[in-house]
Amino acid sequence: MLRRWRRRRAVRYLDVLALAVKARGWRCVKLYGREFPKPMLWVYASGVAEDVGVVVGVWAAPGGVWAFHDVRKGRSGYLSPCGDANAAAEQIDLLLKHRMFPSTW
Repeated sequence: MLRRWRRRRAVRYLDVLALAVKARGWRCVKLYGREFPKPMLWVYASGVAEDVGVVVGVWAAPGGVWAFHDVRKGRSGYLSPCGDANAAAEQIDLLLKHRMFPSTW
């Protein structure tokens, strides 16, 4: 279980990311409850393609660097540093558009 202060920091970063991806038209579900070992944010398409989505988590690297990552890919699913939620939202936007319309890429 994450220490309480790490959990709060992760939730703050994910809340900012939720605002950034909502501004791009994506929907979010905050998975912050105690039943989840780590706070996560499920970002998905609304409407016809609700099965297209990505689960984003926060990873704290040694040295105090925090980063957003695709939970399914683990640390190799790096999206951006937590200080730049707009860059992470852009990466998520591109990732989801690619999953929804793979023939256009």
